[in-house]
Amino acid sequence: MVSQRIQRLSESMTMAITALAKELQAQGRDVLSFSAGEPDFDTPQPIKDAAIKAIEEGFTKYTPVEGIPELRQAISQKFKRENGLNYEPDQIIVSNGAKQSLFNLFQTLIDQGDEVIIPAPYWVTYPELVKYSGGTPVIIPTTQEQGFKITPQQLEEAITPRTKMLILTSPSNPTGAIYSKEELEGLAQVLEGREIFVCSDEIYEKLVYEGRFVSAASISEDMYQRTFTINGLSKSAAMTGWRFGYLAAPNTHYVQAMKKLQSQSTSNVNSITQKAAIPGLDGTIEPEIERMRLEFQRRRDEAVALLNQIDGLKVLSPAGAFYLFVNHEAIEPDSMVFAKQLLEREGVAIVPGAAFGSDGHFRFSFATDMATIRTGIQRIRRFVESI
Repeated sequence: MVSQRIQRLSESMTMAITALAKELQAQGRDVLSFSAGEPDFDTPQPIKDAAIKAIEEGFTKYTPVEGIPELRQAISQKFKRENGLNYEPDQIIVSNGAKQSLFNLFQTLIDQGDEVIIPAPYWVTYPELVKYSGGTPVIIPTTQEQGFKITPQQLEEAITPRTKMLILTSPSNPTGAIYSKEELEGLAQVLEGREIFVCSDEIYEKLVYEGRFVSAASISEDMYQRTFTINGLSKSAAMTGWRFGYLAAPNTHYVQAMKKLQSQSTSNVNSITQKAAIPGLDGTIEPEIERMRLEFQRRRDEAVALLNQIDGLKVLSPAGAFYLFVNHEAIEPDSMVFAKQLLEREGVAIVPGAAFGSDGHFRFSFATDMATIRTGIQRIRRFVESI
């Protein structure tokens, strides 16, 4: 018999689509996938060079669980330079991707029955990690009309005596929505005087096309004190497979607690990755990041235009990240049905919106080349027109 905590987890809603895509590919079908949440660019050369140098110098032993000092210093300087935030190295812990940072945070703070407020659409992992930790996800739905962002009134109405944490993701996966400084200030005012933590997932901060990214912890001293800032290099530096993420918090007590957990699970992040991450943080690769950002923006603009030309589909132009969250309710309200039929008939794999807590939509990743995007949308048009 498996444990109760594992039984609390839901099986991924994308598994059926993934399994069907693989089955079709095995049959020789031409399947185009727009489900991947990773850049199609190669990791920038300075990062690879730093990794090669680390290997050649024999930097292959255990390191401190929380990360080597020079890496945490680079993260600290990055926060000061780019976000206006003061986190010292002992307020930072490096983990195997931002996902482990989230896992460590929830396991450290969430007790049985604690409520965690999660705006929807949400990244698929948030509610599952909350449930695994014994907490209760409290979902706040948002709409395309409100830009897929919660309002202060919605936040106020969702808070109960059991509320322990609010999760904010800006830019968002799957919608690309970005909270402005004024919008964050409105949410911060609701939280003042309450003992509620904020988890701010900022993994897409460098991929911004409209407006300006603002870190949640920079809004006020009150927000700084309650916020756990999570980031990494998977998206901005095309380092998904390197597994590098980090968390910062003003209270070192919590950081030490997460270090204790990590010491008994994975211990330190790959030593080579730690050395390689430094040029990804110190400004060395900013020209490469900008090149990727501009190409993503070019793809976004064309994909949005093409999809909005299809009768029955509606999509907002995302302010950040590399996803489109497309409304298909006028055609088929069940996103799993839509996704399965699209894959079976046209060989196009997308992620159903139900996986993100918002049925009637699908997520389309434009982290692939323009030719593939154009062909994929042509197939989507043909599918929609055939219904």
